Amino acid sequence: MSMHLNPEPNPNLNRCLDVAIEAAKAAGAIHLFYRDQDFGVSSKSNFSDLVTIVDRKSEEKIREVIQLHFPDHAILGEEGGQDREADQLWVVDPLDGTVNYAHGFPFSCVSIGLEIQGVRSVGVVFDPNRNELFTAIRGQGAFLNGRRIQVSQTADLMAPALLATGFPYDVASDPTNLEKFARFLKLGLPVRRPGAAALDISYVACGRLDGFWEYKLNPWDVSAGLLILEEAGGAFSGFSGAPYRYGEPLLISNGKIQQQMLEVLK
Repeated sequence: MSMHLNPEPNPNLNRCLDVAIEAAKAAGAIHLFYRDQDFGVSSKSNFSDLVTIVDRKSEEKIREVIQLHFPDHAILGEEGGQDREADQLWVVDPLDGTVNYAHGFPFSCVSIGLEIQGVRSVGVVFDPNRNELFTAIRGQGAFLNGRRIQVSQTADLMAPALLATGFPYDVASDPTNLEKFARFLKLGLPVRRPGAAALDISYVACGRLDGFWEYKLNPWDVSAGLLILEEAGGAFSGFSGAPYRYGEPLLISNGKIQQQMLEVLK
């Protein structure tokens, strides 16, 4: 791919996808390189909120790749924040599932989304542990390693549906989700909490999970995954059923059990 120096108000989305894949795989290679080494665990806010040299190096690499091809685009990264204002915003989580990664638990990924004037347009979630690449372009479907994917056909929450959730780092001081978690458990439903929201959402998109909910997610946790979910036929909303906005509690599903999950969460 050649370097373009001119601004592109409406960049070619296929080219953007190629760049996102290039960046995600470069970051994934960093994950694998450091996986069995002493990669420098430190703490952002408490013992659960870990950050490593891998997070930083991965984001630096992603920024380098994107800026090479699209120097006028803005980038919002978990580690480095947002660098500028632009209609084209790349939303980046260089290592989703840092705690898992730091403990050698192989459920972590790279998440890269492109939003154009606030519209999610390109999404890539790459799991280097399983070499699984989830991709989507708005209006063109969702794919896993090049194979089209779609959400599950589970129509009854009590089938039972397989669900997932996650807990924020401050769960000890804000146990809000524990009560919601208990509601589903008391119904006898299987609920997993793997610990990487971008992958959880992608798993709903490809039918491995039927639904997922979580509080306190950031744009970089969900931007890419939500597009992949939409393009796979899934649904998402806030807990009231209203359209989801970043920072609010998020509910996603295959669409068929969305209302049933809402009833449990209300």
